[in-house]
Amino acid sequence: MAATGSVEEKATPAVSFKSAARVQASFVTAAEKRVLAWLAARMPAWVNPDLLTVLGFAAQIMVGVSYALSRYRSQWLLWAVLFLAVNWFGDSLDGTLARFRNRQRPRYGFYVDHVIDAIGSAALMIGLALSGYMSPIVAMGLLVAFLLLAVETYLATYTVGKFHLSFFNLGPTEIRIVLAIGNIAVYVRGPWSHIAGYKFLLFDVGAFVATIGMVIMFLFAAVKHTVQLYREERLP
Repeated sequence: MAATGSVEEKATPAVSFKSAARVQASFVTAAEKRVLAWLAARMPAWVNPDLLTVLGFAAQIMVGVSYALSRYRSQWLLWAVLFLAVNWFGDSLDGTLARFRNRQRPRYGFYVDHVIDAIGSAALMIGLALSGYMSPIVAMGLLVAFLLLAVETYLATYTVGKFHLSFFNLGPTEIRIVLAIGNIAVYVRGPWSHIAGYKFLLFDVGAFVATIGMVIMFLFAAVKHTVQLYREERLP
């Protein structure tokens, strides 16, 4: 006789997760950690890590929008500086606040933060490509280099157990600072630079250097971690 009634549900075992060691050694790391700790201790109770994550994400989208609008009014370059600062506040403080209040969700936080980073970075580069201050092909090349480095970082986090937040003493905060300085320089002096008698967009020069730098970081990290994993899992 066929059984009737509900199907027995099996409990899904909880996924085991081990947080990777955070590796961060950039030029501003020490000072930044002190500032973030000071801010976390003074955040009102209604400000929570999720709210800061949303704020940082919205600000990064607005950086891209500001770049796109700067094609029509250069003052939007200065708005982009403001939104970069807001993005730093939300993106950098959310994890610090979660740790300060002991409200950590490692899997959720890691996943959401980096999905948001990918979307926000794409929005930023699209904005630069539309701005007229950076050639679209250069902006896309920079985005590809960033995503290559990001993918390597996430793979190394899972396989090596180390989450690198900086490379060669450069991290997200330094990148924001350089972008802000570039925005102000272009607003004050104009978009062009002259090198060896040739005229280039200042943002193109900066993006080209950044792209080469990120490709080198990607190759260095990929070779290093490949050799490390090969040695750790050497077959007899």
